[in-house]
Amino acid sequence: MDFGAMMFSTDYSIRPDDLARLLEDRGFESMWVPEHSHIPAERSSPWPGGDDLPQDYWHTYDPFVALTAAAAVTTDLKLGTGICLVIERDPIMLAKEVASVDRLSGGRFIFGIGGGWNREEMANHGTRFRSRWRLLRERILAMKEIWTQEEAEFHGEFVDFDKMWAYPKPVQRPHPPILMGGDGPTTFDRVVEFCDGWMPISGRSSEGTSLQEKIVLLRRQAEEAGRDPASINITIFGARPEPDAIARLEAAGVDRAIFGLPSAERDTVVPIIDECAKLI
Repeated sequence: MDFGAMMFSTDYSIRPDDLARLLEDRGFESMWVPEHSHIPAERSSPWPGGDDLPQDYWHTYDPFVALTAAAAVTTDLKLGTGICLVIERDPIMLAKEVASVDRLSGGRFIFGIGGGWNREEMANHGTRFRSRWRLLRERILAMKEIWTQEEAEFHGEFVDFDKMWAYPKPVQRPHPPILMGGDGPTTFDRVVEFCDGWMPISGRSSEGTSLQEKIVLLRRQAEEAGRDPASINITIFGARPEPDAIARLEAAGVDRAIFGLPSAERDTVVPIIDECAKLI
């Protein structure tokens, strides 16, 4: 099993390039950053993580800028979005950003995606909450065309463009791995149709089904759709840095465990990283 670490990389925390060096030096496989373009000052959308939304959410760097800084000072560390809010981004520009980071990093980018929870935030981008999943699907399918075709073309309900030339293309072929965040009733449909893996947050599911049972269901659904079940990567966000917890994840069939780090300065973060590194 691989191990990564995630931080809301902010203007008051350790720099993303410094964090990347620390993680690579200690044997971590990957570094992950989330994104929020902003947080509306007035909102009614409840935060899935609890009552009070941490200020990290409105102090984050752009994930592609942060990961480019991390790529510049590392050689092997994989660099992931966890998650990228595809529903708030133009697909043509996003395809270029993904391909650019993948190429500049030498093929180390992982594209974690999701639909988001903040209705007011996505509304500021012109996205309707009820149709966000259909929008996400089309944008991903359109980006796949841009990444893989010399003359990309796409015509859908939300995304529509005639033949275009768009470079650079990603180093990873046909494109960087796409991991779907979330744990809803139709999440597996999206994973199987247009993603390469599943990336739920540990402890966020309200269903009675265990993680191991869900992984079995996902791989069965992939096989029924004609996909190799082993090709579906299972990445767990917010893994507890405890030997017993890690052993249970591995036994369940998890491929990658990602530890959460606080948005803090170096002196606070380094001891936590060192403790997590003992489990690698």
